[in-house]
Amino acid sequence: MRRLVIIPTYNEIDNISAMIDKVFSLPIEFDLLIIDDGSPDGTAAVVKERQAEFPERLHLVEREGKLGLGTAYIAGFKWALERDYDYVFEMDCDFSHNPDDLVRLYERAEEGYDVVVGSRYIKGVNVVNWPMSRLLMSYGASLYVRMVTWMPMHDSTAGFVCYSRKALETIDLDKVRMKGYGFQIEMKYSAWKLGLKLSEVSIVFTERREGVSKMSGGIFGEAFFGVMKLPFRKIKPRS
Repeated sequence: MRRLVIIPTYNEIDNISAMIDKVFSLPIEFDLLIIDDGSPDGTAAVVKERQAEFPERLHLVEREGKLGLGTAYIAGFKWALERDYDYVFEMDCDFSHNPDDLVRLYERAEEGYDVVVGSRYIKGVNVVNWPMSRLLMSYGASLYVRMVTWMPMHDSTAGFVCYSRKALETIDLDKVRMKGYGFQIEMKYSAWKLGLKLSEVSIVFTERREGVSKMSGGIFGEAFFGVMKLPFRKIKPRS
């Protein structure tokens, strides 16, 4: 089985090298694709230096400017499909997602699931170092999605996800509309409506160690209003 971890980056020079080391130290082999949106801090340059150590496993796609989280993942998904990966993972670069949990997500996927979500909200609230306002916004967003869409998912906004090749070949990636964190909701909803098998694995989410969060009111607004439209859309598989 070939496994690829996709990590979008923008100004992650404080984290990128440590993340590369950690992912490549896991007991199961994962390849790594960094999609950098023109980081002015030199994130991509660090990746290029590290590619000399891992020429077959560390990959880089450079894009001009901040084009959005969703477009980065869509580009990564297509890149992975073209290279015959069996499982593709989404993960943040800032260690808010514990790379050790990649193994747990993969093991659950191997049980026959098409989409496996690293969930903060299966067993209470497993979030460390968030202010109450951020926690209420995130937890409330997941409740809101369940109320509007009836999708049986505790953490629909989660960005720590494993997709099987089958899932990415079934979802029409060119029809995914939301670009910010709403992208995470739209992908899960599309998978659910298309009859793919979804599961959640409980994780602990720890607020980023270094750098600045990229969450904004605009990103949240896109997700809020985009979710309203989801039940009225016809989700069709890729033809």
